[in-house]
Amino acid sequence: MDGGATAAAAPPVTVDLRQDSAAVVELTGNLHHLPCSIKYNGSTAISHFFKPKLTGVQVDGLNVEEAHFRGRKLHGTTIDVPHGYSGFILGKKCSSEDESDCCWVTNAKFKNFRAWNHDSMPSKDDAFFRAFHWFPVAETLHKPVTAEELESMSMND
Repeated sequence: MDGGATAAAAPPVTVDLRQDSAAVVELTGNLHHLPCSIKYNGSTAISHFFKPKLTGVQVDGLNVEEAHFRGRKLHGTTIDVPHGYSGFILGKKCSSEDESDCCWVTNAKFKNFRAWNHDSMPSKDDAFFRAFHWFPVAETLHKPVTAEELESMSMND
């Protein structure tokens, strides 16, 4: 260690997922995950420049769309947020300049988004689809166990 000095505990962080505010924007059908980094964080008139079109092709049962971004061809598909879940875009809100009293608030919500690939067609093996496989695992791990289930498990031993 460093001579007994202790690290200061991080202040607690709160997340406010209330959706009743008029400031919460509905982005279902208008949210894109692009395979690139853009050094800009804010709104833009993307619909004037980025115009996805259905290709008529299906891969793994997914309807493939095509678009171009900065001269590069992209293939993508619309991914629905699984039933029982919601998608949120959060923003940091601080009540003071020193950021000691900050929380995360809902800026937008969505029920689906388009995920784009540069070098490959979309498939069920893409990272977003694989991440959704963890939802049922997490539900099972966090599901309360009843006394009857415990008793039946101990009888099987």
